[in-house]
Amino acid sequence: MDLSPATTTLLVLAVMAVFFVTELIPLAVTAMAGAVALGLLGIIDTNQVFSGLSNSTVVLFAAMFVIGSAMFHTGLAQLIGTRTVNLFGTKEVPLMIGVGLVTAVLSSVSSNTGTCAALMPVVIAICASAGISSARQLMPLAFAASAGGTITLVGTPPNIIGNAALAAAKLPTFGFFEFAKIGIPVTLVAIVYMTVFGRFLLPKEGLSEADALRAAEAHKGEAVAKTKDPRKMWITGLTLLGVVIVMALDLKAVSLEMAATTGALILVLTGCLSEQDAYRGIDWVTIFLFAGMMPVATAMDKSGAGKLIADTIIGLMGENPSPYVLTGVLFIISAGLTQFMSNTASAALLCPLGLSIAAGIGVSPNAVIMAIAIAASCAFSTPVGTPPNTLVLGAGGYHFMGYITGGTPLVLLEWIVCTALIPMIWPFR
Repeated sequence: MDLSPATTTLLVLAVMAVFFVTELIPLAVTAMAGAVALGLLGIIDTNQVFSGLSNSTVVLFAAMFVIGSAMFHTGLAQLIGTRTVNLFGTKEVPLMIGVGLVTAVLSSVSSNTGTCAALMPVVIAICASAGISSARQLMPLAFAASAGGTITLVGTPPNIIGNAALAAAKLPTFGFFEFAKIGIPVTLVAIVYMTVFGRFLLPKEGLSEADALRAAEAHKGEAVAKTKDPRKMWITGLTLLGVVIVMALDLKAVSLEMAATTGALILVLTGCLSEQDAYRGIDWVTIFLFAGMMPVATAMDKSGAGKLIADTIIGLMGENPSPYVLTGVLFIISAGLTQFMSNTASAALLCPLGLSIAAGIGVSPNAVIMAIAIAASCAFSTPVGTPPNTLVLGAGGYHFMGYITGGTPLVLLEWIVCTALIPMIWPFR
């Protein structure tokens, strides 16, 4: 039986989704294998199979990973974390607020995973000296890292992927700080939720031997950070500031990729990190995952699979759904997927569908993409939805159910906030 191109593409996509969720094979391998399969099946031209690797967004990803790596390699991130968090004292609630704010700010311009990894030993050491269980602070740290990434274009992969999807479709893209219009409310809701309500859902055990051991290791890490060259910290901080300013100005002569790459080159040439450290700082999984999903998005458009799914969703919602209903539905789909698969994969999978839905209903694609991208970063209900959650799993002594009870109410709160604000900030009509 001959299958239509749309049906074939959907079957490939279904198999990819299974592997994305189960991670039986690496995420990047799944994405690249899907692109190759669609090429072999004739859904896309062979010269399009690896077109994602030449996409300028890949360069932006790599350069920002290098800049973020320099922050952690020079000790700048640890220094900022230690000094700022110490300002808030060692009482549980002020400390939780301090940790959340510092984490969110750092995460907005660097890797969520790197931010969480850099601040985790700092927080553990502070908890040990204050006699507080690290389990009371590490989950809020992870949640703030994920939420903080939504504030800027480069804060988290879903934001970049959403922007790239708009650019590929030759549609108006988002500005560098445009995400802050919804990212700041999302971040503040996460911090306030954990401080006012979420902390009562965290483990109440006292300081454990493991906490004390990790605190000793953290102090060693801080001692290493203090031996770093202050000059390199200044160069890294000023370079990051310069890159962010240039990106925010949205200069026509300097693209985002050029600004980020220039910053990365400066940090390598000034010795803030070596060439090998720069290579190691790049998250190659994200690079190849994105590069693999770009041809898949092309196949969905070319084969009509995207339109088929979009028509189905439109049929369920009606031809003229309320903007709030549309936002709410898209958020639920994206947030639901991201609890069990990479937020990068969720965004890459859903953004092409979002564009098809927007075209089918005749609404603003920017509002649709924003709902999908922000929801993809709301992976609070499981330890596997995003790396920061996984990082604190063992260190905080958490269990799977701890994320469900502690994170699910936050996902619901973010759903309410985004459903209310996104249609107001980015009108659908």
